[in-house]
Amino acid sequence: MGPQGEQVGIVRIEDAMRLAQESDLDLVEVAPNSRPPVVKLMDYGKFKYEAAVKAREARRNQANTEIKEMRFRLKIDEHDYETKKGHVIRFLKGGDKVKVTIMFRGREQSRPEMGRRLLLKLADEVAEFAVVENLPSQEGRNMSLVLGPLKKKAEAKEEQRKAREAKKSADKAERAERESATGADTTARAEA
Repeated sequence: MGPQGEQVGIVRIEDAMRLAQESDLDLVEVAPNSRPPVVKLMDYGKFKYEAAVKAREARRNQANTEIKEMRFRLKIDEHDYETKKGHVIRFLKGGDKVKVTIMFRGREQSRPEMGRRLLLKLADEVAEFAVVENLPSQEGRNMSLVLGPLKKKAEAKEEQRKAREAKKSADKAERAERESATGADTTARAEA
């Protein structure tokens, strides 16, 4: 194959090497297992650089989902519950999974149904942001529930970026409007 991807045809290796030297390019074997092997004239350094840039871009756009953990006690106060529920919602909006754990102490261990009820209540309240991945299960002194986000991490990050940009442009427009109003007020005072 030629440098622009055109088909040259079956050529002896000596002729292909001569063509590569004349055009100041590298002769790269792209399909060694085919019969006959396929080689291409290209700038190999440039090819490797472009491949590295593509790989870096793919890694940058990739988002790793983390598992955040939120711990509750069975006798949690209503305000504390609402605060922790807000944290769970924030994690889910960010595209992370959340493991909600209830810790039992002493005689609380004899009442696992109360913990299950609390976990299912939380799952029901955050249903618009999450899906239940693992139902409540008891592991020793703890009972846990895993909630998965409805949006992927990459989608959530993109949404947050757009919201930040919209807020920034709105603040900029408001600042410009305020400065123009202040400037008009200052010129009116100067004329008086």
